[in-house]
Amino acid sequence: MKAILERSKYLVVIGIVFSLLGAVAVFLWGAIITVDSIVGLLETDLKDPLATIAFVKVMDIFLVATALLFFAVALYELFIGDLDLPAWLSVKNLDGLKAKLGSVAILIMAITFVERLIKWEKAQDTLFFGLAVAAVSLTLVAFSRFGKEA
Repeated sequence: MKAILERSKYLVVIGIVFSLLGAVAVFLWGAIITVDSIVGLLETDLKDPLATIAFVKVMDIFLVATALLFFAVALYELFIGDLDLPAWLSVKNLDGLKAKLGSVAILIMAITFVERLIKWEKAQDTLFFGLAVAAVSLTLVAFSRFGKEA
């Protein structure tokens, strides 16, 4: 039974492989949207004021792709073995993984808020959306800072 449990750590390879596949797919999707946005901007003679929104979406897409890649790398390091990575990319425990993914989630929410702010359709909805982003962000920061002590 001990040998089975020790080898079961390799089940995480499923998550690693599919996170990597997801990262590749989202990076490619981001590249396609970037090219499409550049073409659209050039077609309007660089005068489209809403072009910024397209590029904000691209940043969001690439952040999601990066999070998937980071998740795959972190799972490998946590369960399989060390990788030759920069120190800031290395993860040594689940708390570190949760904190870094929480930071990415905050960035994604901030970019989504900026996108909504640029569109500015209904002031009250934008305010409520901003308050919700702030509440979730504060919760993630608090969890990341104080969750280790529990």
